[in-house]
Parts: sequence; C-alpha cells; structure tokens
Amino acid sequence: MKALQRAGQLLLEKSYIQRDVVLTSGRRSDYYFDCKQTALDAEGGCLLGRCFLEVLLPEVQGVGGMTLGADPLVCAVSVLSYLEGRPLPAFIVRKKAKGHGTNQYLEGLNNFSSGVKVAVLEDVVTTGGSLLTACRRIRDAGLDIVQVLCVLDREEGGEELLAQHGYGLQTLFTKQDLLAT
Repeated sequence: MKALQRAGQLLLEKSYIQRDVVLTSGRRSDYYFDCKQTALDAEGGCLLGRCFLEVLLPEVQGVGGMTLGADPLVCAVSVLSYLEGRPLPAFIVRKKAKGHGTNQYLEGLNNFSSGVKVAVLEDVVTTGGSLLTACRRIRDAGLDIVQVLCVLDREEGGEELLAQHGYGLQTLFTKQDLLAT
C-alpha cells in the first residue's frame, strides 16, 4: 500500500472526530481533525514524514513549523531526510517568544544561516491565520520560505489567505478528498 493512501487511512482512524468543537480560529465545527494523534503514532509519523519528503522541492534546505501541530511533522521529516542522505535541519516556531535567554520565536535557528530556503509544515489549515503568523516569524528570522505544506486543508479559506500574502499552499489531503475515501 502506498504511503499516502495508508496515511489517509490512519488519519481517518486516529484523527477524525465527529462532534461539535470550537476551532483555534474561534469557529464552531461539527468535526475535528486532531492530526497529532496520527503524527505521534510510529507508523503515522513515519508515513507523513515520507509523504512530505516526496513533495519537498529540491532547493529546500530545512523544515519547520508552528508548535505544537508541526512538531512531530518537522521531526519526522528531519530524521527521515538524514536516513535518506538528504539531511534537513528542523526548527520550531513558538506561539510566544521565550521571554528569557535569547527571547526568540524560533528554536533550532542555530542550524540555519540567513537566507536559507525552507519549507513550512502544518498539520491542519482552516482559516490560515496560525500558519500566516508562523510564516511571518520565519521570514522575520531571516529564512526564505519557498514551500508551504500541510497534512489537511479543511477548505475554509486558509489557502486563499495564504495566497493573498504570496504563499502557495500544497496539501497532502483536503477534507473533501479524505472524507470521500
């Protein structure tokens, strides 16, 4: 079975919840995708990491994303990239600056020099607000974002918001495609 197909099965089994929830955006929804449940599973994390590695542009020199949703994704991609002979360092974007020490938003930044080309990873995109915040912080840290990827696009305006700011969004799954399987 192909990695993407199996990852989709695991997302439906482990991450899809049918119930009333309030999303990060403040919107209400009758379903929720908790992708961390799949990304933190040994098989699921490996599969999602492989799927991202397969679509990364050749010029990408590192990966990162907003904590907490992107944490297992960037770690999986970084470790697998090393095992496959294309080592890509990872960074994590904090929701708030550390508040002491270096007072930075990005962790792992010492593994990068200014202008390095990076891909931003995200688990779920709804409105795109959190992802846009991450992109701003990454750009402000001096990194060059050349690719933005997510596991699941809920198809609720996130892709359009990111496009307005010059970022193209590539997805492994859309809500519609994943639920159709």
